[in-house]
Amino acid sequence: MPRSVNSVASRARRKKILKQAKGFFGRRKNVWTIAKNAVDKAMLYSYRDRKVKKRNFRALWIARINAGARLNGMSYSQFMGKVKANNIDLNRKVLADLAMNHPQAFKAIADKIK
Repeated sequence: MPRSVNSVASRARRKKILKQAKGFFGRRKNVWTIAKNAVDKAMLYSYRDRKVKKRNFRALWIARINAGARLNGMSYSQFMGKVKANNIDLNRKVLADLAMNHPQAFKAIADKIK
């Protein structure tokens, strides 16, 4: 009995990986074995960094709130403690936007909680 290989599926699988490797540098974009490893590593990085992105944004928001709070004579921790104590339900993303783009509104919040 002759050997049966499903070359249609094999070619489709390879094309899919090479399509994902589009834009990579050198042989990483067009040599199957190298591209497969590069795409696997890229997928791991993208999975990991979707979580890291959330951490980075939270850190950015905290830095912006801290800068705004210090302009109003408080530290970040004092500001957030008083915000929670006064039942102001604004999350860090909104507070950071106010501190950055609407300093008067942020100052109004700071004056209310003092």
